Amino acid sequence: MSERKVLNKYYPPDFDPSKIPKLKLPKDRQYVVRLMAPFNMRCKTCGEYIYKGKKFNARKETVQNELYMGLPIFRFYIKCTRCLAEITFKTDPENTDYAMEHGATRNFQAEKLLEEEEKKIIKDREEEELNNPMKVLENRTRDSKMEMEVLENLQELKELNQRQASVDFEGMLGTYKELEKREREREKEEDERETQEMLEKVLVKRLRDSDSDSDQESKRPKKPSIDRPTDILTTDRLTDTQGSSVGTVKKTKVERWERSVGGLGGGGALGTLVVRKKPAVSIANQGPVVPPASPQTQTVPKVMIAAAAVVTEAAKTMTTQNGSSLSLLGVYSDSDDSNNSE
Repeated sequence: MSERKVLNKYYPPDFDPSKIPKLKLPKDRQYVVRLMAPFNMRCKTCGEYIYKGKKFNARKETVQNELYMGLPIFRFYIKCTRCLAEITFKTDPENTDYAMEHGATRNFQAEKLLEEEEKKIIKDREEEELNNPMKVLENRTRDSKMEMEVLENLQELKELNQRQASVDFEGMLGTYKELEKREREREKEEDERETQEMLEKVLVKRLRDSDSDSDQESKRPKKPSIDRPTDILTTDRLTDTQGSSVGTVKKTKVERWERSVGGLGGGGALGTLVVRKKPAVSIANQGPVVPPASPQTQTVPKVMIAAAAVVTEAAKTMTTQNGSSLSLLGVYSDSDDSNNSE
């Protein structure tokens, strides 16, 4: 099985290679080869860009009557990818490159053009110096002058580098760091001082506020230790120093009676049913009133006592005359009297 890949052929003993007939092919024959575009180019027909590295099935032929140091030069034929126009270029062994012939223009060859221009200038100069010795002297003088200028510029650059080398960069960095550290400490001290001043201002303000509050409290009037004079009118009953009952004089009772029935002098619906009696008679029927011994009870006006007696007599009279609605009012007043007496 391993012999199936053997490339050797069997040659018989009487084999003569000179007897093999040779094919008579033309020297300018063409071969189809696969290649890539060696440089960027643009088609002259349609303006299509063909970039370096694009693959083509090209035709190759040998250029007739053109050699470089015994090396043959080959020509390649490709077609534009857009308009199918024919583009040709050939090898350039002198410059180790390719040369465009026709069908397209080469792009991005500024460096090559510059080199060609320099070569052309050198060639023209050599031709001039060959036939003109004065031109040779002028060229030498110009070259020596340019060399001196170059040397002067180089000397200036060396001096500049020496001046920069004498500078102590480490010392400069150390000085800068020290200055930066001092500036940072100064800013920190300023911040602390400002903070301390603000705290002092706040403390002074609080002390002033506390002093003003204490002054206002001292200026406020104190409440009187004694009770109001009118407090005696709201008490349930008046008593003397020995605890004996004085009477049932009560301001709230009079106000409640006036709200429910009306005043004695009013012209209401019940005003005609009330029979007024003289204050002297009512006071005489009431009996002697024992004045209270306390100083607060002494401030009660006599008119209020007389008014209370008049109200009591009027209630009794109304109870005897009316047995329906006014009797209820009398019972209500009697019940209040009994509660107060308790």
